[in-house]
Formats: sequence, structure tokens, C-alpha cells
Amino acid sequence: MPYQTAMTDPLLDHARRYADAHIDPTGVAATPVAGMVILRETAPTMLQFAISKPLMALVLQGSKRVTMGNRSFDFGAGESLLITTDVPTVSQVTTASKVLPYYSMVLELDPAVISDLVDQIGQVPFEADQPVRVDRTETEIADAALRLVRLFDRPAALAVLGEQLRRELHYWLLAGRHGGAIRALGVTDSHAQRIARAVALLRDHYAEPVRVEALAAAAGMSLSAFHVHFRGITSVTPLQFQKQLRLIEARRRMLAQGEAISDAAYSVGYESVPHFTREYGRMFGQPPARDVRQARADRIEQSRYTSFQENR
Repeated sequence: MPYQTAMTDPLLDHARRYADAHIDPTGVAATPVAGMVILRETAPTMLQFAISKPLMALVLQGSKRVTMGNRSFDFGAGESLLITTDVPTVSQVTTASKVLPYYSMVLELDPAVISDLVDQIGQVPFEADQPVRVDRTETEIADAALRLVRLFDRPAALAVLGEQLRRELHYWLLAGRHGGAIRALGVTDSHAQRIARAVALLRDHYAEPVRVEALAAAAGMSLSAFHVHFRGITSVTPLQFQKQLRLIEARRRMLAQGEAISDAAYSVGYESVPHFTREYGRMFGQPPARDVRQARADRIEQSRYTSFQENR
């Protein structure tokens, strides 16, 4: 059953109050629940590149766009984003202001919890395609999320009930319309779990040369089967996956830490700055120096916009 939002929505009210009290400079409010954060933005954002882990995001206010490959998903309050595997995404908050900020609750999916629930629930048909989905938030999920967020400032109660409610959120996801897509994360030795082992290896060693044979061995697959299943699940090849990990991290280092282009390139495993510059331009649409200048200019413009909203 779809979850209906309202101006007096209690989930939004509790999430807003917690986020406003705990937000960090990047717009993220960590919560005491493992794998859960609340995001807040007070103005539309720049494009954000990431290789997302499996997660569920409940949008409580504002709207966002997420692009995977050639598909874009626009969604807003009362809708949820579900990502069921590690995939490259480009996202942007499209509706947010100081008066009405963007808020969303994000929960990373826990394969161990899903596996245990699958053993109890029994057979659910697989749906291996469509790793990114958007739908109306189901009432049961919103209700469990509300009961969980109410405990954030009650540590004694959270210690007893928190894990049970986090498990309940996973249950309703499995029992809902996209249960088949999530189930593969918890099935021992499924293709999804095998590829997840290779992805973990790539994430841990993205700056190092990694042989495809080692990735296939980690997944327990032949080379040919590994290539087919890796691309089928992540939408890219292992080489493209590692390349995007490297470029996204290099961009973060240049923007967040002010690293020089050459330093960022070498730190993520490139041996040639011209090679890095070419691949960076293919992914982000312009060479790193221009991209950094544009991103900084966009941040200044966003800051001015926020200041204007505050003074209206």
C-alpha cells in the first residue's frame, strides 16, 4: 500500500528535527542505526557521481534525479529509490530550498539480514534485471522507519528495539513489490553474492592493478561466466568499474581536499597524467582543470542562492 505524505507527516517531522540537529558540512546526518543516514540539502546540488552500494532511499521532502546508463529516474516526497546492486550512478537534488529543504532517509541493505529473512520467508521469484527502481513508498516501510527514527534520541530503547526495526524494514522490502530483486542479495552463493565478492575486492584495491582472473576466482566463476554476470549485474565491465572508482575518488580528492591534478591521478593508480586527463574527460564531460573550476563556481553560485533564500 502506498505511503501518502502530508504537510504534517510525522516521519518527515522526526527526520527533519534529527537531521537539523546532527547535520555535517556535507549535508549528511549520521544516525545510531548501522547503515542509515539522513540527507539534507537546502538548494539544488551539482551532479554527484558514485558507484552506489545496494540501498533504499525514502524521499521525505524535495526531489531528486538519479541516472544509471541511459535511464533517468525522477522522484520526490512519498517515493523511494531502490538500488539492488553496486552500480555507477549520477545523482542530483533538483528541488530544495532553505524554507523547504530536501530530506531523505537512506538505508544500506544488509545481505546478512536479507539472507536470514530469505531462509524464513522461503521462495520468492528472482528478478535480476533493473538494478535501479523508483516507486511510491509503501505504508509498512514508512511506518517501520517512523518507529525507528523515534528511537534515535532514546539510546536505551534503541539498544533493545533498533536492530529489530532495522530487520523489519528489510522484511517489508522483501515482502513488497521488489522482493524478488532484493532476494538475490541474501541467497548464499547466488550470482549476486558471487559478484559482490569481486566488487568488494575492486573497492578495496581500486588503486592497484587487479587481474580479472583474480576477480573471477573471488567470485568462484570461470572467466567467461564472470564477464557475463559481472556486466549483467553492474551494467559495466570489471575494467570500467575500476576505472570509474578511480576517477570518482580522484574527483573527490580534487574538490574536497584541493589535491593537484597530478597528485590525485597518481594517488588513485594512474601512471600517466595525460592518460588520466583523457579518461576523466570522457567520464565527466570536460578535463579535470575545467571541471574543478566549474564545480567551484557552481558551489559559489549555490552558496549565493542559499544566502538569497535565507534573506528573503
